[in-house]
Amino acid sequence: MTLFQGIDYYTAKGKTVLTIGTFDGVHKGHQQIIHHLIETAKQENCSSLILTFFPHPRLVLQGDTSIQLLNTIEERKALLDKTGVDNLIVHPFDEAFSSLTAEEFIESVLVKKLQVHQIIVGHDHRFGKNRTADFHDLVAYGKKYGFQVTQIAAEMLNEVNISSTKIRTALLQGNIKLANGYLGHPYQLNGKVQKGNQLGRTIGFPTANLSVSESYKLIPKNGVYLVQSEMNQKRVFGLMNIGIRPTVDGKTQTIEVFFLDFEGDLYNHHVQVELLDFIRAEQKFESLDALKIQLEKDKEWAIQAIASRQELAK
Repeated sequence: MTLFQGIDYYTAKGKTVLTIGTFDGVHKGHQQIIHHLIETAKQENCSSLILTFFPHPRLVLQGDTSIQLLNTIEERKALLDKTGVDNLIVHPFDEAFSSLTAEEFIESVLVKKLQVHQIIVGHDHRFGKNRTADFHDLVAYGKKYGFQVTQIAAEMLNEVNISSTKIRTALLQGNIKLANGYLGHPYQLNGKVQKGNQLGRTIGFPTANLSVSESYKLIPKNGVYLVQSEMNQKRVFGLMNIGIRPTVDGKTQTIEVFFLDFEGDLYNHHVQVELLDFIRAEQKFESLDALKIQLEKDKEWAIQAIASRQELAK
């Protein structure tokens, strides 16, 4: 996949088959659309192209700082890369771009810049200033400017019954298995490991304190999770706690990971953690000793769960 950080950086080397969207989560529904895009491009001897935007339009147009997204922009790029699409444009969304009328967008961007041969859109796709144009307008512009329009039927997406909203709800409820099932891949958190108060070391559970810098990234429900990461080209499992650490009178949310069978200094290193299962809700214990006893139980649960996963994978 070739990445372009804006429409102006893209130089078409022939006709394209294009789809447009936010693709938050790059879930199974998105994957169906992208698979159809890639296959159509091959049949038409064109390049496959995804046009997406950052920041999210709601952040720009509504100033909605409460928005929670399933992916950071870097995560979205990496997931889209795995689909096998030829080209990806991540266009900076701003008020000037949002002010383009539907026909200005069609003529100046899709036709002249991207050389669209066919555009594939969802059943509810809207575009242009104030999102006033719909699929029927797009078909009319296609006839005027000489490109085809394919609409992904609602029934096709309803078969998998997936939406980014459903995934967000599942994550906020701690239903990580359901969320991962919708996504088609494990939900992930990415961040830099920072020094914490190192309390975990005193009870035999040293943790990596993960700092997720993107404020718009959705953090799942507080609790303890089974997770996995890749360290030195090896899969490493662990326990992750999301919460305020009430046993030690914590006040702010932290994300701490205790890795099994791993020794090394992770401070200031970037770590990607994939969530596999929800173990239990966060709770306040009467003492550090009581917390340690529960962590030992969590560790034993995790070891058994990992063994089961590995057995199923054989």
